[in-house]
Amino acid sequence: MRRLNTAQTGFTLVEAMVSLVVLSVGMIGIAALYAQGLGAGRTAQYRTQAVNLVADMADRIRSNRRALAAYAGGAANNGCDPQTGGGIDCAPAQMAAHDLFVWNQMVQQQLPNGQWQIQFNAGALPPSYTIQITWDEVGQGQVQHQMQIQVPPI
Repeated sequence: MRRLNTAQTGFTLVEAMVSLVVLSVGMIGIAALYAQGLGAGRTAQYRTQAVNLVADMADRIRSNRRALAAYAGGAANNGCDPQTGGGIDCAPAQMAAHDLFVWNQMVQQQLPNGQWQIQFNAGALPPSYTIQITWDEVGQGQVQHQMQIQVPPI
């Protein structure tokens, strides 16, 4: 007489479907983590660019100390670019306006919807500037980066 093997071998359809669901949930989690990592990388890149831009403007202010208050004014393309031969006959305030013009172009090129504001606090000792940069982040709205620098007296 033959004996029937009652031990089950292989997977049933239900077990296969459950393992497929578990695997799918895991893959969706991995995809979400990957997307979050990409977003964090983009945010880090924009923050680095903003810090570099603020440092650039701080250097421009420090190199033109005779026009300290002018950096809180308006930007103007008045031909005071030393790289193209201009800037020799420019007053310090004109150079400051040109620095703001060039820097504004850099902010617009490097940050999405980049905007900036510079405030001069002449009453502080030493005088100080607050340089603020904002830009749009995908999925986060407008992000603000603010840096305050101290300008030593002349």
